[in-house]
Parts: sequence; C-alpha cells; structure tokens
Amino acid sequence: MEIRKMTADDYDGVYRLWLDTPGMGLNNLDDSREGIERYLRRNPGTCFVAQKEGRIVGAIMSGHDGRRGYIYHTAVAVPERRQGIGSALLAAAFDALEHEGINKVALVVFGRNRDGNRFWEANGFTSREDLVYRNKNIREFIRNDT
Repeated sequence: MEIRKMTADDYDGVYRLWLDTPGMGLNNLDDSREGIERYLRRNPGTCFVAQKEGRIVGAIMSGHDGRRGYIYHTAVAVPERRQGIGSALLAAAFDALEHEGINKVALVVFGRNRDGNRFWEANGFTSREDLVYRNKNIREFIRNDT
C-alpha cells in the first residue's frame, strides 16, 4: 500500500470509494469534479489517497484556514479496513497540517456513522458538547447520503 498526495486525476477513484462507503454525505456541488479540484488547488499538500495494486482504497481530505485544520471525507474501502490504512492517512494529514503551522484539527461526523465515530474516538478526537454546529446553504444542492 502507498500513501500519496491526492490529485485531481484521482477524482473518479475517490468518488467511487465515497459512494461505496456507508455513512458519507455527498452533494452535487462541493463533491463534483469541479468542487474537489477547487479544494485541491486551495489545499495542494494536505489531501491524500491510499493506493493498493493500482486502485484507490482510502482517501482523506484535509485543509486549513490558517488557524484551524479541518478534515473531510475520510474513507477506507470496507474490505480493506482494520489494516492501518485510515491511521496512515490520518498521520499523513496531521504531518502536512503541522508542517503548515496548524496546531488543532476539527471534523464533523454524522451521528449515525458508528464506524466513523469509533475510528475518530480511537484516534483521540473528542466530542464537543458545548458547541452547536450550524450551517446555511448559499446555493441549493442535491444531497447523496451513503
């Protein structure tokens, strides 16, 4: 298995992985080819894929606003889980964010995503009960929850 930086050329394989991963929340704007290419241009050194025998078996998107790091759309192919792929992707993202001067990382996980929540808790992420997560759509989009 190889961990390497994600590029726009990885889109088809990564998107297929996301569609096959239970618990993902995708939409037709941010997760379109154009949306992911925009994110990768803004965060060229902090997103990674895990590749095994020529196919993408894991992905993590991370980036920052100069102050706080954020992790999005982390996925490992179901048959490839419990082999350290998710932890290796997370380590790569942490190293890249730390190299860019980021000291703290946040992420959002659906409450119904039990496997995802177990992974994040096992890797030291805690739930913030003192916060209320809020968002507002600027443009309407179509959701695709897996």
